[in-house]
Amino acid sequence: MLLKIYPENPNKRDMETVVEVLRNGGVIIYPTDTVYGIGCDITKPKAVERIVKIKRMKPKDAMFTFICSDLSHVSGFAKVSNSTFKLLKRNLPGPFTFILPGYKKVSDYFISKRKTVGVRIPDNPIPLELVKLLGNPILTTSLKDDDDVIEYTTDPELIHEKYANIVDIVIDGGYGDNIPSTIVDCTTDEPVITRQGKGTLIWQ
Repeated sequence: MLLKIYPENPNKRDMETVVEVLRNGGVIIYPTDTVYGIGCDITKPKAVERIVKIKRMKPKDAMFTFICSDLSHVSGFAKVSNSTFKLLKRNLPGPFTFILPGYKKVSDYFISKRKTVGVRIPDNPIPLELVKLLGNPILTTSLKDDDDVIEYTTDPELIHEKYANIVDIVIDGGYGDNIPSTIVDCTTDEPVITRQGKGTLIWQ
């Protein structure tokens, strides 16, 4: 299903349709403030397994990230020091992925070999509203193309053509970006940018 949702004013009925699919263990493709992502409700292991197969990757090698609705949501899944909280507050919502120490209660699927999790609060109303309505974070991983020239597909209609039989819903939220988020590792004393993508981090 290709579902048109306008980021400026997401239709509540359409959003509830997507949330119902997520609650039933569905997999969706959706816009963020960077590239389109593929994801599911993090409490649905079978849905996570579907994404692992779609992306053809090993769970421990996967670059899984949570989309949370706000900073209080983040603290339920990752350890956030005072200095890290201030850094997150200055830059979120925004095009950044923050790597944080994960809590043990987080499923093994999302804990990397380093016992860390990735967290995002994108500056896009669609995923943020989905998380609020769902009540759980949404797993997100970038939707990469097989084409080496065009690394990320930006046209939602082309995305739907390719993935219509693989996922349950593709949300058309307009053209996506082709630059991924900037990744910031906050697991040491001093945060480190490990991938420069979209956005300029505000340090102070």
